[in-house]
Amino acid sequence: MHASSTPSTLAAPSGSGRSATLPLLALAVGAFGIGTTEFGPMGMLPTMAEGLQVSVPSAGLLVSAYALGVMIGAPIMTLLLARWSPRKALILLMAIFTIGNILSALAPGYASLMVARVITSLNHGAFFGIGSVVAASLVPREKQASAVAFMFTGLTVANIGGVPAATWISDAFGWRQSFAGIGALGLLAMATLLFALPQGGGGQRLDLRAEWQVLTRPAVLQGLLTTVLGSAAMFTLYTYINPALKTFTDASPAFITGMLALTGVGFTIGNAIGGRFADRSIEKTIIGFLALVTVSMLAFPWLATSPLGAAACVFVWAIGAFALVPPVQMRVMRAAVEAPGLASSINIGAFNLGNAIGAAAGAAVLSLGGGYTAVAVAGAGFSILALLLVLRTLRATQRLAAQARCAASAC
Repeated sequence: MHASSTPSTLAAPSGSGRSATLPLLALAVGAFGIGTTEFGPMGMLPTMAEGLQVSVPSAGLLVSAYALGVMIGAPIMTLLLARWSPRKALILLMAIFTIGNILSALAPGYASLMVARVITSLNHGAFFGIGSVVAASLVPREKQASAVAFMFTGLTVANIGGVPAATWISDAFGWRQSFAGIGALGLLAMATLLFALPQGGGGQRLDLRAEWQVLTRPAVLQGLLTTVLGSAAMFTLYTYINPALKTFTDASPAFITGMLALTGVGFTIGNAIGGRFADRSIEKTIIGFLALVTVSMLAFPWLATSPLGAAACVFVWAIGAFALVPPVQMRVMRAAVEAPGLASSINIGAFNLGNAIGAAAGAAVLSLGGGYTAVAVAGAGFSILALLLVLRTLRATQRLAAQARCAASAC
């Protein structure tokens, strides 16, 4: 077996007896900061555009630049940190996060802020990739998906607390103060990681050809494509949830704020449920929640015509959308067991690729005059494609297993 970029097995650690709670909580704190800096600018766009003297669409490119940085930075940073211990690597990644947000707060203009946002994004994929492997290694195999979900809870809780707080600070004191506050979260995350994560040795010299060969396995590629399609389904609607609700329900700003908070609660619940279900069956969990996402998006244009229907549909959709995250992450990690850190990091990049595809698909539908009903249907189309891919993969796996059993019994 070749050397891996992170611990190459996903088995539980041998009998140290050390509780996994504090390390998982430290990882969740880092995820909370990353979630706040990723999604916070969506609520800060008007004040950023005004302060930078650019249009809102131009300010929106700062979000796109961050997503692009995640996709590019995920494999590069994971490989660069291959010989570091996971503890040191994660602390360094949060240091990059902190520096990037401080540079964002101090940026004199639009171009420098764009550069600062790209710097900030470089930590994202590698943090979640290496962090997922660390989280899984802290617990027995039957609890690994739940452990990964615990770390991602920080990302979902950021949508409940961190993003609204960043938006409020931006409106009340300015967007620079928001980025400064997010930078302070980075310092807190570094301190918790330093205190809570177990000491570990460095990595080994990488066989890059072998690492990339692992990532070209059909099972890994199918897992990554499932992530892209599932994320595209989510962000086709989520990107335009604000104007969609205004269109269907004639909603007030207060109602929209409540719906966004409810979405964050749904994300958090879905993340926890997805982790628990995936501990029992990864494939069945993905299939079940992809079906739920599909149905909820198809029902959205009709249910969203009333406030109660909108709230119920958004809540159910949010649960289904984020319940997919732990199982798709574990699916890729186990398919690429010799290089789980690199595969996990690239899977985070795939999630951001789906983000960009979904947002672009929604924009294309709207530009063609399709309206927000068509946006929801387009999102459902992505989830149907993901569902078909998973079902096809599952049938192929079952067929191979049956052939192997037949060969073993000489039938």
